[in-house]
Amino acid sequence: MRARTFLCSAGLTLALAGAAWAQDDTIKIGVLHSLSGTMAISETTLKDTVLMMVDQQNAKGGVLGKKIEAVVVDPASDWPLFAEKARELISVQGVDAIFGCWTSVSRKSVLPVVEELNGLLFYPVQYEGEESSKNVIYTGAAPNQQAIPAVDYMTEELGVEKWALLGTDYVYPRTTNTILEAYLKTKGVAQDDIFVNYTPFGHSDWSKIVADVVALGNDGKKVGVVSTINGDANVGFYKELAAAGVSADDIPVMAFSVGEEELSGLDTANLVGHLAAWNYFQTAESPANEGFVAEWKAKMGENRVTNDPMEATMLGFNLWVQAVEKAGSTDTDAVLAAIDGLEVPNLTGGTAKVLPNHHLTKPVLIGEIREDGQFDIVSQTEPVAGDAWTDHLPESAVLEADWPGKDCGMWNTQTNSCVQKQSNY
Repeated sequence: MRARTFLCSAGLTLALAGAAWAQDDTIKIGVLHSLSGTMAISETTLKDTVLMMVDQQNAKGGVLGKKIEAVVVDPASDWPLFAEKARELISVQGVDAIFGCWTSVSRKSVLPVVEELNGLLFYPVQYEGEESSKNVIYTGAAPNQQAIPAVDYMTEELGVEKWALLGTDYVYPRTTNTILEAYLKTKGVAQDDIFVNYTPFGHSDWSKIVADVVALGNDGKKVGVVSTINGDANVGFYKELAAAGVSADDIPVMAFSVGEEELSGLDTANLVGHLAAWNYFQTAESPANEGFVAEWKAKMGENRVTNDPMEATMLGFNLWVQAVEKAGSTDTDAVLAAIDGLEVPNLTGGTAKVLPNHHLTKPVLIGEIREDGQFDIVSQTEPVAGDAWTDHLPESAVLEADWPGKDCGMWNTQTNSCVQKQSNY
């Protein structure tokens, strides 16, 4: 009996040791994207992108000699659930980094969790700025890498004089439009020539709003729409534009949240010539992009398209791998210390560099919608350094977010001190 007990105990110990070894032999990352609900139209593709990157990296031997395991959860377009799932990923699943969120409201839900638990979030979508966290690497565009250049293009190239700022009712559109209103006024645009409107997620009845936009041009001034409409509400918006007979020549729309993935589900015949501002389009001509698109289609199917947040996801993943290998560790503090200044190739023929403020350098691209749902690139800049705090709001213009040496994301350059500014937007 004693021998049998000893053998059973030894067997159990070996089994537990084997399980622990198997766990130690894997590095876990979290994938926090909505796979259901109103944002699934955009976010499911980013989940697939992370899984493709994991497969590619594991084929190269993983990282630090270990395989990468992606733990996928579905926060279901439910903003409080993002926080719960982030806590689960870090505290229960033990992930070393999270790749996720699309909307700013979901990111802001997750932010206190990753800061409390000293986690690491790679956020891959354009956003409103006015935020800086040691625990976040912002791989999407800040306003000076998308919104401001887009407005400049519409003014200089299209002659827009009156502005309809249409957005989904949450923090990203509201803050972005606050910045744009301030910027437009510095350019001499009168308050009466700026129309702002917000609608809830999933909004479907666009007839009155489109009619109001059309009416803006009754005085003969050129009207342009800046769209921060997110998710599947875009389907109804563009359909109503077409139904009202509004062409891009009449009233051009510049979208910040509509890319190839969203257009793939629309009849684009009446959208030709409308615009989007991103840092990447599938039609970018570079060997790196040709390879990326080919790998994506080979894995996901010929009809699947690529888009800007996918490139930002790829950049974040590759930077994390490079930082882990440089640090020799997946520890958050070690990775953050290693990641500053790292560069990885982007898909437009250049490189993306991590800045001390945890943003990247990114070129700004303007694209015109084609009938096939792709974009003709009509403008492209040199890489622009992302700015966490806008220059166009007085209280933010004095702030910097250079973490190394200051350990502060709100450094007041006038007082040379760290302040605890909270965004009001």
